[in-house]
Amino acid sequence: MPQSAPKIYHGSCLCTKVRYELLTPPKAVTHCHCGQCQKSHGAAFSTYGAVPHGALRIVTGAADIQSYASSEFAVRQFCAHCGSSLFWSQSKGDWPDWVCIALGTLDTLFTPEKQKHTHVASKAPWDEFVPAEPPKE
Repeated sequence: MPQSAPKIYHGSCLCTKVRYELLTPPKAVTHCHCGQCQKSHGAAFSTYGAVPHGALRIVTGAADIQSYASSEFAVRQFCAHCGSSLFWSQSKGDWPDWVCIALGTLDTLFTPEKQKHTHVASKAPWDEFVPAEPPKE
């Protein structure tokens, strides 16, 4: 029986100068309520999914991606033109071979099998999100 080709997920920034492909579906879908994600996205939380570095392919605009070291271990990347948050990754720690994709930048429909909320204790005071379980932080 022939196998179907793996699905490629397409994404881009707001101005579409940066376009990327994911060669695998994102894993570990997380809604992060930490202060850095709030500042980076200008929202109550950010939503990311992770892929191995080798599964992220920048199609256009690689030179338009700027990086910011938001901590001693994390680097956030964004479009230099429109400011869209695109990716973040760790240089050390538990997951240095993975990159997290801001899922709001996906252009291909993606439905995660499961998802979680993290850093809920840091959630914005005006955010009405109520966790199903008390935070473990």
